[in-house]
Amino acid sequence: MSVRMSEKKVGFVGLGIMGLPMAKNLVDAGYDVVGHNRSDDPVEELVEYGGADGGSPAGVADTSDVVLLCLPDSPDVRQVVLGDGAESKPVVDGLSEGMTLIDHSTISPTVTEGIAAELDEQGVTMLDAPISGGEQGAIDGTLSIMVGGDEDTLSEQMEVLEAMGETITHCGPSGAGQTTKAANQIVVAAQMVGVSEALVFAGQAGADLEAVVDAISGGAAGCWTLDNRAPAMIHGDFDPGFFAEYQYKDLRIATDAGEAFGAPMPQTELAHELYKSMVQNDMGRDDNSGVMQVLELMAGGEVRAGE
Repeated sequence: MSVRMSEKKVGFVGLGIMGLPMAKNLVDAGYDVVGHNRSDDPVEELVEYGGADGGSPAGVADTSDVVLLCLPDSPDVRQVVLGDGAESKPVVDGLSEGMTLIDHSTISPTVTEGIAAELDEQGVTMLDAPISGGEQGAIDGTLSIMVGGDEDTLSEQMEVLEAMGETITHCGPSGAGQTTKAANQIVVAAQMVGVSEALVFAGQAGADLEAVVDAISGGAAGCWTLDNRAPAMIHGDFDPGFFAEYQYKDLRIATDAGEAFGAPMPQTELAHELYKSMVQNDMGRDDNSGVMQVLELMAGGEVRAGE
């Protein structure tokens, strides 16, 4: 990635499996990056990489021109941004009029709209900008970023987003980014479950799983999961690129929104229950492709390539 020096200081709160590589890409792009995380190790890693420690969410905002978030769920975002719950130094305490907050978390569209409205009263603009592409996409800077909010503000922050993403799409007003991400997760889960069913079926029938993956990837069944996850799935490798427990959370957001908007989601409800089973069986920190393991439990045994 070419270095693009900038006087803009970028704050980043939430240096997890996605957030830390995103923050590193901002450093690589020439930005001064100041970060914060609940645990210290990712902050130390960012500092070693060339970033700075903001000390708290408010400290990050106070020393930044634009603040980015990448947090697990709706309550976490409300707590870190507005101080709900135990957060004593929330982001809002360090924000000033004219600043922009960009939330890369996947949360409820209605929660997003509420936070954006509260920040707007203080002269702060919020963009909801959830991401897709998994850990590897975060590392490579090739994420898909779905943005809701003011289009002019997006244009002002486009270079920042381009340091982390390959496809940046304005989806509509506040909350539209989260609605688009929910749609994305509906399709991702359908792929994961569908590919898992196909592989368990093929394994139970005694087929060569590597041949099955090669054969169906090039036809009408071809999809991201077959290309990027199936080669590992058939060998029982479920190291996380995106935690199954986060997929479960995202599907809960989708099904709740489906209920609110009257949208039928029979397939998504089934996927939601399968990911719930993963969490209940201590598989929540596996990759979301690990839903195959639930189907293996139902089938009474593992299916693996070469066995």
